[in-house]
Amino acid sequence: MSSMHLALFLDPTGCHYSGWRIPAANPVPAASEWSVLKALTLKAEAAKFDMVFMADKLSIDDIYNDSFNDAVQYRITERPEPFSVLSALGAVTEKIGLAGTVSSSFIQPFAAARTLATLDHLTGGRAAWNVVTSTSDAEARNFGQTLLSHEQRYLKAEAFIHAVRTLWDTWDDNAILADRKSGVYADGSRIRYADIDNDWFKVKGPLNVPRSPQGHPVTIQAGGSGPFTALAAREADAIFAAEKSDLASAQKYYADLKSRVVEHGRAADSLKVLPGLQPIVGDTQKEADEILAELTQLHHPLATLTHLSNTMNYDWGQHHLDDLVPDIAALLGRRERFEPMLNHARNNGMTLRDFAKWVARSGFIVAGTADSLAERMTTWYRERAVDGFVIMPPFVPAASDAFFSKVVPLLQERGVFRREYTADTLRGHLGLERPTPRVNR
Repeated sequence: MSSMHLALFLDPTGCHYSGWRIPAANPVPAASEWSVLKALTLKAEAAKFDMVFMADKLSIDDIYNDSFNDAVQYRITERPEPFSVLSALGAVTEKIGLAGTVSSSFIQPFAAARTLATLDHLTGGRAAWNVVTSTSDAEARNFGQTLLSHEQRYLKAEAFIHAVRTLWDTWDDNAILADRKSGVYADGSRIRYADIDNDWFKVKGPLNVPRSPQGHPVTIQAGGSGPFTALAAREADAIFAAEKSDLASAQKYYADLKSRVVEHGRAADSLKVLPGLQPIVGDTQKEADEILAELTQLHHPLATLTHLSNTMNYDWGQHHLDDLVPDIAALLGRRERFEPMLNHARNNGMTLRDFAKWVARSGFIVAGTADSLAERMTTWYRERAVDGFVIMPPFVPAASDAFFSKVVPLLQERGVFRREYTADTLRGHLGLERPTPRVNR
């Protein structure tokens, strides 16, 4: 049986809203703390993870109360530029994939294609990009733009992915001859203009970086809306999907997505489904539950609400924490994603304070023993609900170390996760074919 795929969400401050506060995480590192980033990545590589992943945000959240004060006061908000970090990590690792976020709404295709191709060359074929559309006015303002509508952002994202891949394909694999005797370095007939000209981008090309080891660095998408799912089925190599609450729901989502992939003329296994998972590992269930209770007790509601304000592009600061959750779904641009959350809160009579705490505890978090976590992950993998998981340690290093040292060996014993790398590239780890240039000659 092929291996489950595991990615590590790389965040020295932890993935839980209050993870940075838990005593096991002290001292509190900065988000750009090199020693922690390096140690986490080396441990993930020693555990034979497919890749590490760095998220990105292009602003400090400032929609809540029209200010960034509450956001910076109650949670970690700094975000180092991911590809600078990933390039440094590439120099101290040998096998593990290196993925970072790129915004299709604000970054130009030439810059993205060049950055990714360079990282792929530097690491011998281990680069990946997570394409996001960005969600907040704050991010748009930092690029002198206004945020496009939800539909327009996805239309632009599709054009962005096509443009970047077209630029990667402006070089054939064998374009560089480096023939000292003849004095010919590259064959110009094997390099071509991109000639991208559409409603979103105008890029002449060609790229000034040769075709990289993977041909196309691995393309990842993250999200759950209808347009997002449709785009991922057409274009993505992997999808960072929100974890479903039960096995049956996850199986249904998985089967539907794979069928869409096939409808687009692709092999079902050419898209890897990797939901997020925040593992809390205890020697007993009681100990794991106590750790989760501690995280919950340390949680401040504004840590969640300042984040939700920017994610929803709605100012939750106009309501009191003890007000009931209002009916605002019609006001949100990403209604399909957020309406179920809001309906749950309203149906259960939640105040904003309750809602913030529920959001912090819901979805990604699973608390249990190493054996119960390994069994859950194995079942979901074998029952075709997932192709693997994005592991999101709620705090570091204790939670991440527990997963590496206790859960991974149990996955290996169950025969669902590799004991050694069998490939040198990220495409190889994921079992993905290397694409040939897709350019009409």
